[in-house]
Amino acid sequence: MATEEELFASVDALLEEEPQLPSPAERARLREAAGITQARLAAALKTSTQSVKNWENGRSEPKPPRLEAYQRLLKGWAAKYPAPGASTAAPAPAVAPQPEVSATVAGPATAAPVEAPPAQAAQAARTAPARPASRPAASPSRPAAKRTAKPVDDPRFPHGPLAVLDGDGSAYGVDGIVLDCPAATVPELVEWTLRESGLGAAKLNRHGKDSDPLIVLTASAAVRLGLPERLEGHEQRRSLRLPEDHPVVKQVAKAKWRLTQRGFGPWARIYRTAQGTQRQCVQLAVLSWDALDERSWPGVAEMEPADVARVLGMYAQRVITPRGSTAVSGLELMTALRPPTRAVQDRATGNWVPGHNPGSLGTEPMDPAPPEATPEHPVVVNSGWTGGFLDEEAYQWVRDVDLLTDEECTLPYAVGLDLNTAFLAAANRLVVGLSAPDHFHDPAFNPKIPGSWLVDLSPIEPDPRLPSPFTPSGERPTGPAWYQTHTVAYAQELGHDVHPIEAYLRRETGAYLDPWHDRLRSAYVDTLADLGVTKDLSDTEFLAAMERHKDVDPALTAVLAAVKATVKGGVGKLRERPQGRHYKEGERWPALQRPTWRPDIRAAVISRARVNMHRKLRNMAAMTGLYPLAVLSDCVVYPSPGDSPLDFLPYAASGKPQPGGFRLGPTPGLAKLEGVRSMLWAVGLMEQGLNPARHIKGGDAVLDEGE
Repeated sequence: MATEEELFASVDALLEEEPQLPSPAERARLREAAGITQARLAAALKTSTQSVKNWENGRSEPKPPRLEAYQRLLKGWAAKYPAPGASTAAPAPAVAPQPEVSATVAGPATAAPVEAPPAQAAQAARTAPARPASRPAASPSRPAAKRTAKPVDDPRFPHGPLAVLDGDGSAYGVDGIVLDCPAATVPELVEWTLRESGLGAAKLNRHGKDSDPLIVLTASAAVRLGLPERLEGHEQRRSLRLPEDHPVVKQVAKAKWRLTQRGFGPWARIYRTAQGTQRQCVQLAVLSWDALDERSWPGVAEMEPADVARVLGMYAQRVITPRGSTAVSGLELMTALRPPTRAVQDRATGNWVPGHNPGSLGTEPMDPAPPEATPEHPVVVNSGWTGGFLDEEAYQWVRDVDLLTDEECTLPYAVGLDLNTAFLAAANRLVVGLSAPDHFHDPAFNPKIPGSWLVDLSPIEPDPRLPSPFTPSGERPTGPAWYQTHTVAYAQELGHDVHPIEAYLRRETGAYLDPWHDRLRSAYVDTLADLGVTKDLSDTEFLAAMERHKDVDPALTAVLAAVKATVKGGVGKLRERPQGRHYKEGERWPALQRPTWRPDIRAAVISRARVNMHRKLRNMAAMTGLYPLAVLSDCVVYPSPGDSPLDFLPYAASGKPQPGGFRLGPTPGLAKLEGVRSMLWAVGLMEQGLNPARHIKGGDAVLDEGE
């Protein structure tokens, strides 16, 4: 049985705990019931009006001695103004700051408490209005509607994959969570992130690695940590970084943390060597250093921290925790979904050791065949290669204006169609080479073997009203040239007998990009659906939904743009060229050290996308008699009798779209409206040698003939 001294000691311990405060919404209610403004309360407590606002919306908590004074005031008000329906004798409910997460999301969603692991037990996570940027802020006196939180995917990371840190030490996470971050230096921030924040994300593949936590710094947070608000210099923005003698860089080194070779730039990675399986790495992104490119993340850099966290958090949950530009993230996603190694048991010792993961690209970089490389690549320069290169690029073609018929010229409109994420659609079930290339002379063509083929396709007579399927310019080949397997296979599909002269082929093959395609496809389709563009819409409803989808929610619109940029950028990164004015031809550049520097895989994706486009163009001509005016990558412009795709796309008598041609819809490979202009406008550009497909976007209404 406990002694009297033990009981009194326990009671004293309770009395010494921090004063308990009502919930943020109750604080606001009590102040309003007393008829006191936030400014007047701030003056009485010798603080700022913004601090009072933060206390009442859950962004921060008062600290002693204001904490005790604020508690005394609230208790007095609670006695005078009890909550509606409560007994006048009952005290106002007191809610202590919780060591667990109590995340509130304004609008339709609010997270329920989630227990934090012991390492985060002392970390108070507070509620915050993480709402769509297009919605007005919720009134402090009207708490958001509640719903049950989604289950935490991994209890090791209860607070999600990332947080956006502002200048007052509030770290905004996903689902409206706000954490107190006491760090005053970058090393302290790294330690807090790894030891206390509960941030991170589980691996995307069972053989892979967990995603490192990401901390996004606002301009005020950067300054608070000793960083410059802007990163100035004369080099390209993406190559800017702090000098090695900057105080923050010295702080990082003194604390025995390391920076990667790219240094402390807009995207910085700070790490220590992993101990066992436990990684020690934090990513930092500085908003005011242009970490988020406006083209990939439209409007995000200007959003409030909670909304930035919402955008990046949704991207992290649907794609991957951002690891740099969307192009870098696209490439990293490939590796995260197809890790190069897996645990295998050593037969001699019985120990588990890293071994090759079948279907992956492995851990070592691989030199391409000379025709697959770029002219400055060491494989080309050191061998003196003069045999030509693959030219598998997207279309940039305009029909000869002299080939327009009188009937086409009298049509009033030019309508542009854009294929949704055409490169992503081309990556679906795409078999690519996984091993090094082998050289063959006079090989028999096999459409199932990925590689590069030297073949003469110039004898094939193209329809001059369509682009050639074999060149990005759409011009007829003039002699033997190197082509990727899909281009040669399409020539065979068109009925031509092909006889390769030479080839570089890969014996080990696989659908390496399949999981990458599947994840990005889901991200694209799901985000469009959140914006009101769903698969069950009729074509008329689809066009109407696409016309207004960008006005639904700026945050979701930004996520959609980032997903699309991830697709194109990821494919482009497979053949990253050397950067910087100091590069000399024949030197190896950093990108060549990656196993994912694979220009042959990039060529396969683009070749298949261009072939898919030509097949649709040919089928459209057969079904409708219509021929395109111009093609630019995944956009095609047609002459039309009306100002809608519905006026010229082929439909069966049942009203269903005819298979084989362009079809409207929200999934990758289907089409959407890119723009509508007058036919006279399009012909005028064609006469100047300009591509209407490049300029047709952005016209909500048809432009008049005088434009």
